[in-house]
Amino acid sequence: MRAEKELDNVMYSYSSETNELEEENRMLRETISQLKGELDRLKVPPLMVCEVIETIKENSIIKVPNGNQFFVNISSDVKKLAAGDSVLVDQKNLNIIKKMGKERTFNVEKFVIIEKPNLKWEEVGGLDEQTTEIKEVIELPLKKPKLFEQVGIQPPKGILLHGPPGTGKTLLAKAVASSTKSTFIEIVGSELVQKFIGEGAKLVKEIFALAKRKAPAIIFIDEIDALAARRIEIGTSGEREVQRTFMQFLAEIDGFKNLGNIKIIGCTNRKDILDPAILRSGRLDRHIMVPSPNREGIREIFKIHTKNMKLDKKINLDKIHKDMEGFSGAEIKAVCTESGYFAIREDRTNITSKDISNAIKKVLRKEEEEGDEYMKMFG
Repeated sequence: MRAEKELDNVMYSYSSETNELEEENRMLRETISQLKGELDRLKVPPLMVCEVIETIKENSIIKVPNGNQFFVNISSDVKKLAAGDSVLVDQKNLNIIKKMGKERTFNVEKFVIIEKPNLKWEEVGGLDEQTTEIKEVIELPLKKPKLFEQVGIQPPKGILLHGPPGTGKTLLAKAVASSTKSTFIEIVGSELVQKFIGEGAKLVKEIFALAKRKAPAIIFIDEIDALAARRIEIGTSGEREVQRTFMQFLAEIDGFKNLGNIKIIGCTNRKDILDPAILRSGRLDRHIMVPSPNREGIREIFKIHTKNMKLDKKINLDKIHKDMEGFSGAEIKAVCTESGYFAIREDRTNITSKDISNAIKKVLRKEEEEGDEYMKMFG
């Protein structure tokens, strides 16, 4: 009996081990099968994402990412395509394999600067004439739209600020946004056309949709010449994309009412290269030149930037203002900042005439160095 029991135990042990080995073997076979499937999946050629332009029976016109359009076949598994749908196509024949859905939307707030400026008109110096004009064209229609309706006139939808760099164009735009309690949406034209090849027109559309949600709003487009330069013979796909983005921009301007609570402010240093289409009546038809400040403007700007600084009473302000003739507002601000640094290096809190003179020389020297660098690159 004892021998039979031992034999039964041995047989049970072998049976248990066999079951465990069979289970382990089954799991290994499943793992190998999964790995083979994954390997086969990774060997499949990638599909291209395209946009449907138009569907014609069993065929479709699609736009590939570089902007070119093709007339292609549609797989029988794909149903009910419409313009604007995103689809997957094989890269060899561009046949539509799968529908992805409607066009992708951006989280547009990641690509623009949105703020509620807190800049008073008193902080903008030397631009009295420009301030008056921008108040009439932007501020008054936003604050008193009924007045314009009663008079029976349509204010401009937008304005163009043009002039040399650093003269206060952005300050003017932020000041009017602050005075009207508007959302300030800032876009840089050069970044728009460089970063979003294939997506620029969609982004422009969504920027205007964002402005409507955040209204009252001011859309400020810096370096608008990068987006709205005079059109030439279309060559590369990049140039075609810029044109599509520009045409979408014009369509958005034409699409909202003059008395709406959205205004557009374009900003450029090169008005001469802008396309006439952007400057015509009904678009950015009011042009405000923002020049470098005159002697009185220099005095006002210098006073604004030194209001919290301790200036030595012996400083000859008239001479200082004369020495800064030809400076932009940004350069005058730089002089004030640099003069503060000269005082800090000597562990002082008061600003002397020598500090300001050294600061003027430093700003001039920097300007000359940048000019020399520019000539080396482009001269």
